Amino acid sequence: MRRAKHKLLAGAALVLMVGLARGQEVLDRIVARVETDIILLSEVRALERYQLFVEGKSETDEQVLDRLIDQWIVRNEAKAALFAQPSDNDVKRSLERLKRSFSSAEEYEERRKQSGLTDDDIERMTRALLYLSSYLDSRFRASIQIADKDIEEFYKTRIIPRAESRDQTPPTLDAARGFIQEALVQRAINEQSDRWLKESRARLRVENLLNEKPK
Repeated sequence: MRRAKHKLLAGAALVLMVGLARGQEVLDRIVARVETDIILLSEVRALERYQLFVEGKSETDEQVLDRLIDQWIVRNEAKAALFAQPSDNDVKRSLERLKRSFSSAEEYEERRKQSGLTDDDIERMTRALLYLSSYLDSRFRASIQIADKDIEEFYKTRIIPRAESRDQTPPTLDAARGFIQEALVQRAINEQSDRWLKESRARLRVENLLNEKPK
């Protein structure tokens, strides 16, 4: 549906405007073209609101647009690979993890209201991001090998100092091994994904229109 919408708009004016009683107000505009698709300013604003909700702050317009271009690359690769959408249960678990990342249900609700997102917005964005992250995981995880020395180094430089800074007894290496293994795998997936995205973007026709003045 999103791709079809973009194709329909591709031949439209750069800026979508509506006349008001007192002048003209810009409601939406194209901020990038990626191959034959477009990215709208409203998509930048939507991701910024989600970042504000999750992190308490958002990146700059330029940084968010870069993320949307990367998402375009991953989404199109995933679709070409016929990668399955996340199940409702997977989305539910992701939403539950997201809620647990807040100190309380009250904080969650307050941040949601500040961001201007509805529960449906949050579920829709969570589902979309889960699809992308799951595809990257499936693409790169199998090739990643974590050495014992890397696990031990992470334990000494991250786990022990963190526990000590909180006046806590650090877990044993064996108890922390599974957590450390997954943390290092995720770091490697991020590193490989970054390299792949840079290589993929270099082959695409990308036009950044974010800083163009509306006409």
